[in-house]
Amino acid sequence: MSTLDALRDALPSLGEGIVVTLQLTIGGALLAFVLALALGTTARVRHLAARGSARVLIEFFRGTSLLVQIFWLFYVLPLLGFKLDPVFCGILALGLNYGAYGAEVVRGALNAVPRAQFEAAVALSFSPWQRMRRVLFPQAWALMLPSLTNLLVHLLKATALASYITLHDLTYEIGQLRRTTGETLFSFGVGLVIYFVLAYALTLGMNLLETRAKTRLGRGTSLKEVLSLAPEEMRAAP
Repeated sequence: MSTLDALRDALPSLGEGIVVTLQLTIGGALLAFVLALALGTTARVRHLAARGSARVLIEFFRGTSLLVQIFWLFYVLPLLGFKLDPVFCGILALGLNYGAYGAEVVRGALNAVPRAQFEAAVALSFSPWQRMRRVLFPQAWALMLPSLTNLLVHLLKATALASYITLHDLTYEIGQLRRTTGETLFSFGVGLVIYFVLAYALTLGMNLLETRAKTRLGRGTSLKEVLSLAPEEMRAAP
């Protein structure tokens, strides 16, 4: 059987692997974003116990290996009487780990908003929630998106660890293709291309979010203008 015939026969399995990879990526990213917002904002409050608890969680999940966290959730928790579904386990591990990294992005972006903006909101008698929702977060959102995009791409690539917990993700199916064809270069070349396409699609989506966020703040090129630009004009746009 030629490599192309083997690839054609493996396409359904590769498609299933891509679906699992996307489930882990999207689920992990959503959980990570929620945790990043919660921990990142809590790490800025004046209450010592709340701020300290947030810092402990951030440093713990950021300072320990994602692989060890996945193994602990999938192989150790059952010994304590808690058995997790493999997909949920993968999403939980990815969300906790990248949520800790994202919390620092959120905290840094909020701290980067000029102090005068906060003082103006206080002068207008905005409540803490109104200050965050109307003044601080919209500006911080535009600042944090580039870093969140990088974390999202890293999270996509980290889903490859799911093959260690019995999930038939994209990396697992690429390994199956290699065993079927005996062609390591060809099989992992296919894997590189697929991962690149997925990462590039996620990056484009996040870039559109960044453009929209900056447009709402009156900065940069509008989304409509970006979509109408020629490739060479897009590279030159601010």
